Amino acid sequence: MNIFAPRAMALAIASALACGAVHAAPVQAKAPVRAENAFLSQEDAAARSARVSNVAYALAFTLTGKESFSGVTTASFDLKDNAAPLTIDLDKATVKSVTVNGKPVEAKYNGWFVTIAASDLVAGRNTVVIAYERLHSTNGEGLHRMVDPVDGRVYTYSHFEPAAAHQMFAVFDQPDLKATYQVTATAPADWHVVSTTRESKIEQAGEMRRWTFPATKKLSPYNFSLHAGPYKVWEDNSGKYPMRLFARQSVAAQVTPQDWFRYTKDGLAFFDNYFGIPYQFEKYDQLLVPDFLYGAMENAAAITFAEGRFLHKAKMTDAQRQSLASVIMHEMAHQWFGDLVTMQWWNGLWLNESFAAFMGTLATAEATEFKDAWQAFYSGGKQAAYAQDQKVTTHPIEVPVPSTANAFDNIDAITYSKGASTLIQLRHLLGAETFRKGVHNYLVKYGYQNAKLDDFIGSLGQAAGRDLSGWTRQWLYQPGVNTIAADFTCKAGKIATFSLKQSASKQFPTLREQRVQVATFKVDGGKVALAQNVAVTYSGAATKVPGLVGTSCPDLVYSNYQDWGFVKVQLDGRSFATARASLSRVEDPLLRTMLWQSLWDGVRDARLPLNEFIETALANAPLEKDYTLLGDVLGKVAASKEYLDAMNLDTPWARQTRAALEEMAWKGVLANKGNENFQRRWFSSYLGLASTPAALERLQALLAGSTSVDGLSIDQDLRWAIIKHLNRYDAAGAASLAEHEARRDKSDTGQAAALAATVVRPDAQVKAQWLGTVEDLQTTLPFSKIRTAMGSLYPSEQNALSEQTADARLAKLPAIDKAAGPVYMRSYGGALIPATCTPHSVKRLGAAADKYRDLSAGTRRALLDALQEDQRCVAIRQAMTAPK
Repeated sequence: MNIFAPRAMALAIASALACGAVHAAPVQAKAPVRAENAFLSQEDAAARSARVSNVAYALAFTLTGKESFSGVTTASFDLKDNAAPLTIDLDKATVKSVTVNGKPVEAKYNGWFVTIAASDLVAGRNTVVIAYERLHSTNGEGLHRMVDPVDGRVYTYSHFEPAAAHQMFAVFDQPDLKATYQVTATAPADWHVVSTTRESKIEQAGEMRRWTFPATKKLSPYNFSLHAGPYKVWEDNSGKYPMRLFARQSVAAQVTPQDWFRYTKDGLAFFDNYFGIPYQFEKYDQLLVPDFLYGAMENAAAITFAEGRFLHKAKMTDAQRQSLASVIMHEMAHQWFGDLVTMQWWNGLWLNESFAAFMGTLATAEATEFKDAWQAFYSGGKQAAYAQDQKVTTHPIEVPVPSTANAFDNIDAITYSKGASTLIQLRHLLGAETFRKGVHNYLVKYGYQNAKLDDFIGSLGQAAGRDLSGWTRQWLYQPGVNTIAADFTCKAGKIATFSLKQSASKQFPTLREQRVQVATFKVDGGKVALAQNVAVTYSGAATKVPGLVGTSCPDLVYSNYQDWGFVKVQLDGRSFATARASLSRVEDPLLRTMLWQSLWDGVRDARLPLNEFIETALANAPLEKDYTLLGDVLGKVAASKEYLDAMNLDTPWARQTRAALEEMAWKGVLANKGNENFQRRWFSSYLGLASTPAALERLQALLAGSTSVDGLSIDQDLRWAIIKHLNRYDAAGAASLAEHEARRDKSDTGQAAALAATVVRPDAQVKAQWLGTVEDLQTTLPFSKIRTAMGSLYPSEQNALSEQTADARLAKLPAIDKAAGPVYMRSYGGALIPATCTPHSVKRLGAAADKYRDLSAGTRRALLDALQEDQRCVAIRQAMTAPK
């Protein structure tokens, strides 16, 4: 799965942070009676899998397009003993009948699971048939239903991770009870039905059609899927495996199937070769679906993608195309690592995601035109992991997951990008071919089975002939990011001594073994030239680097050259000064990217004043010719302005600085006529930075067509982006613009954009109305609209409006957390916990953190993160040396 899309995840369990190696809790020989709640504990899951095996499902669904659907689950399985009742998961359904081994029974059903009495079961083979009806989901889980506002067509799709298959059918909803799934689905005659296997028969059933699918190979429940609706279908059989692509009819014109099929075909060939195991699921379907919670989901042979990220009304930029390629590759890697071999319990979910993040980037770099994929990974996912790992709420990569309620508590940048970075590091330590061999052996040994972390590490260690237990303890069971710094002296223009100093925070003191490259540079003829580069495996607090002794005294030292390691690099004083003065003269774009990051780290650590970073950006960003790095730099510029806005700075210097940033971006737009990718990147930056009256007037003129820019097309998506921005700053006539555009654009994306443009307005009455709607857990609005409203309520420059309800929002937090589910709170916690960059706000959050200790893990973590980031914002403000 790809989550980068918004997610605020949860606090690691405190004992896991305090201990050394963290292992799954021991399971009692006989589990207690299962708790009467919506979630499955690890203990109960282990007890059930100890009794149940050889599961096969026959699933029959009747889909009408209406708000509810009906189904019949026939579950056949071997039962070790009939000494105790057995539960089968089924969420919020109306159970019509239950038959056990051919006999109708009165089974107990509590709205979460059906309990089959021990007396109705036998030791050996059992068959349970459950007939039921259920409402479709509207929150993106289970069998989600959406009515297209353009044409009234109904679309459905399933999403089951982490444990939502029982929101669609009766099932043992845990990853270690793999099963086969044989499906029949009756649906409207103009619908397509898509599942893990390709249909074997379609027959008329009155005014409907019945689709029959052969049994799948063994899968965990969350990897099975079924999607149905009047989707537009594209097919391509030019590769080794048949490929199809599906999208809603009303958005089909925004899809470029040739790009999808090209990257898919190239990816399948790459992974077949890399893993040495052919793709196992025979066909490869991909579906763009609406209202999706995350980025994409690796359902075996029927992968779903959040259409909002991959529909484009204008020609795709290179950045958008690279995003498409990388997500396709990420989900494809899961077909082997996650679907073929699956974790035993949800504490192993990180390994699925880390490996897919690593392999997806590798495949993008080696099988597509995007050879700088690792640079993009460094700028994006890896920086998110560094930031996450420096929070008080960071956690080990491997953490306990006591129940399905906690499965996504720690799914974040640590899970994805730090985990991927540790795999990159392990590949450097073991060697690329040894690493590949270990992965191959793991997939062969555990194919169609479930495995644990020790199984994966054991396969790699066996391939390398090395005990990796120490490495595992350091990297996977201990949180926190280390810092390395070059410590050297020079005499007579030569390095006399050189060592790497490794440090850790007091909270997370672990020092690690790691292999990096240490490079020195000289400023020569206006360029920053590489002088020496040595590979070093360091450990402990200090490691000597004799290979650099006697070489020229450098102007710049970078201790993680080419980004082998997961470590924060602290530049020495001379290197820091060289980086600031010579950014545009560093030829290597990856090194340039890393030096920019070192400067930004200085801002976030309150060592480099924000105003000095902005001065550096104003001088160097316009000179940047690397497309990927330009996006990274402009992202840091946007974050700089966000800090200024959050600080509520309205001094002459602040006003001048905002205008200078706008002007820099506008000049970038004009200077890149004829270079569509760069021009659109600069315009996106301009749109985000525009806040002065002159800039807002320019945006209105572009929207009206009274001003134009050669090469810049204002498509529908861009029109809405401009309209939302004008409403955000209450530009004259902005509200009317939004109303007019909403009447013209009836699409669901138009509706969402109109909603965002309304909610973002700096109007206290609008804020109060929509906050009330968001906090009304009984609202009939689809969750996709609630999420849109949450994300639009309080942008950084509207902190004064946020303050009006801040105390009330914090006071309500425990009650909302208790009443709402984790899907809702992942969005609410990240958007609506008030942090307004003042000492008062910091004090208020601190008091809430002290008082509200019984929040759910995810909400507690969101609260602590908000407190720490608020403290950071205040520290950045205090470090500024700009005129007040």
